Amino acid sequence: MRAGERITINEALIAAYQAASSPHSIRALRSDIEAFDAWCRRSNRIALPATAETVADYLDARSAKGSRPASLARYKASIAKIHQLLDLKDPTLAPLVKLRLQAVRREKGAAQKQARPLRFKGPVRDVERDKARGLNIRALLESCGDDLPGLRDRALLSAAYDTGLRASELVAVAVEQIEEAIDPEARLLQILRSKGDQDGEGATAYLSPRTVSAIAAWSEAAKITAGPLFRRVQVRRYKARAAVRGRPIDSISGRETWDLRKTLSKPAVKARIEYDIGTVALHPGSIGPIFRSIIQRAFDLGALPDLTAEDLTRLLKGISAHSTRIGLNQDLFASGEDLAGIMDALRWKSPRMPLAYNRNLAAEQGAAGRLMSKLV
Repeated sequence: MRAGERITINEALIAAYQAASSPHSIRALRSDIEAFDAWCRRSNRIALPATAETVADYLDARSAKGSRPASLARYKASIAKIHQLLDLKDPTLAPLVKLRLQAVRREKGAAQKQARPLRFKGPVRDVERDKARGLNIRALLESCGDDLPGLRDRALLSAAYDTGLRASELVAVAVEQIEEAIDPEARLLQILRSKGDQDGEGATAYLSPRTVSAIAAWSEAAKITAGPLFRRVQVRRYKARAAVRGRPIDSISGRETWDLRKTLSKPAVKARIEYDIGTVALHPGSIGPIFRSIIQRAFDLGALPDLTAEDLTRLLKGISAHSTRIGLNQDLFASGEDLAGIMDALRWKSPRMPLAYNRNLAAEQGAAGRLMSKLV
């Protein structure tokens, strides 16, 4: 196809792609292609169909602005996908594109920046016997208040740790997905769909008695009996108002215009707080900020005594919605679970990510780490 030639859109192919893809995947593709198109316009390049040189130059430009190899691989995949959907020749298969990406990986390394883990007892060696320290979920849960926002946050954080769900999976949890377990105080969560399960085969996660209690308290207070479990809580605060003694009507003289409301007494009004519970699920992008607000509140209440303000600032920068998933992954590793068990619990299809998340713990608890800890 020559530059500028009209592109024919295969409506059936586009519809099939949309039906087979998650909303998140469609949004990501659209965002990536819009960014690529904008760069092509600024650079006086043709986006569709793109040449291998244009794609390679675009990836170099994104790399120069700080994009990591993993992000560049996603941009490349999005460009390939839009060409495939439009029945255009895929420029990303050219050796030039592959070699440019290889050069970036060689320069920057392929390791992805990892979110900071939120472990149940914090950075401990023995998850069963050691006391909680540092940034730990136990302290965060205890710091959540008994008002509606606090009840929601406690249930959300506890469920996130128990299940290791990603943000999009966590906000999709509905009341109807929670089922009884053999343990009468625990529950099972039916996960209808996940990032690694686009075909909807489903999976099951365990909800501890701690989480079941937190969910029950939240859902009862919020009067949630069906539909999305984790919802927005809007807080409205009203200030107190002192009583006002009005003027007697017979004291008003003259013909000037007066407001009857200003002449009457007004009773005192106490300060109050009202809550408005949403009807739809939280947005996945809100989970990370909620986790950070929980941590800040716990610190302000003195629940994280071995952290300084500088520690908190540093730690908060690494907290994301993925922190509970990584924390559970590391706690399972530290408790002696094998790779197969960890992959099953967190529904991993490949050992690559659980091994990457446990890399630091593996170094500390490996042969060299165990030896050095004995040397005094």
